[in-house]
Amino acid sequence: MSTELPLLFALHGSEDYAARVAQHLGLELAAHEEREFEDGEHKSRALEPVEGREALVFHGLHGDDRHSANDKLCRLLFFCAALKDAGARRVQVVAPYLCYARKDRRTKFQDPIITRYVARLIESCGVDRLTTLEVHNVAAFDNAFRVPTHNVEAAALFAEHFAPLLGETEVVAVSPDAGGAKRAEQFRQELEARIGRPVGSAFMEKYRSNDQISGSLLVGEVRGKAAILVDDLISTGGTLLRAGQACQAAGATRLFAAAAHGLFTGGTELLDSPVFERIVICDSLPPFRLPAELAARRLDILDSTAAVAARLAGEYRLSPMAELPA
Repeated sequence: MSTELPLLFALHGSEDYAARVAQHLGLELAAHEEREFEDGEHKSRALEPVEGREALVFHGLHGDDRHSANDKLCRLLFFCAALKDAGARRVQVVAPYLCYARKDRRTKFQDPIITRYVARLIESCGVDRLTTLEVHNVAAFDNAFRVPTHNVEAAALFAEHFAPLLGETEVVAVSPDAGGAKRAEQFRQELEARIGRPVGSAFMEKYRSNDQISGSLLVGEVRGKAAILVDDLISTGGTLLRAGQACQAAGATRLFAAAAHGLFTGGTELLDSPVFERIVICDSLPPFRLPAELAARRLDILDSTAAVAARLAGEYRLSPMAELPA
């Protein structure tokens, strides 16, 4: 561990998230410059001396209304390489949302494994460590990178949020597919520890082929219980909605959904549906694709910056000003 305070940089679009992490750590963001040229090319550089220093670079790698995920990745790579060229001793990337994390395995003949390709790009630009929030597949994420990585999990945040809302109702943690069963189980254990009584578990059968989803089997008992569906992200929302409807048909009395990342690429269908009482996401990216009034009415957005700050504080021997949930 280093005892020297790191320099914190936030590329355009990630300033708010990074500033809140910095506030938890009692630090300020370092100055940098980003310039765009007429032909769409760009450059960025630190405006503070970085030679011999440790640098943390914040950038959420999700597409938004200004830059695509590919553009953000390119900007991140160039900035990190520039820091290393300027003599930075170590560069750590903090990406609250990591692009291409879902394309982590080969499912068809000659399929790409893009998670691994992104890892090679990041490593080739001199990045020494990567921290992200609730990655899609932890094992694939760890195996893709040759530099140290850390996945900040959202289970404790979700458990802390839901614990006071459930009263004495029986509860079951549900994964909307078998692949997310470990994530739901981690949440189940966190919630059980907080409410002091057993929490059940269930999962939904799901098969995907050419973006068509099939499978209707719900494994686990949900009748008469409050069901909390837990996933890593919401894209179109179809997977959560389908699983929620299955739980409702099986007799669940209350339904909630929780996912770390709210992409909402499918518009408002999930939020328009009355299936879920509330939909809970983290603040890894703003719900900019949704009407503001609908998002405020239907979403609970949890602050993940204290959890990220606690992770960084342990690495740099800092004292975070905000504590994690117990």
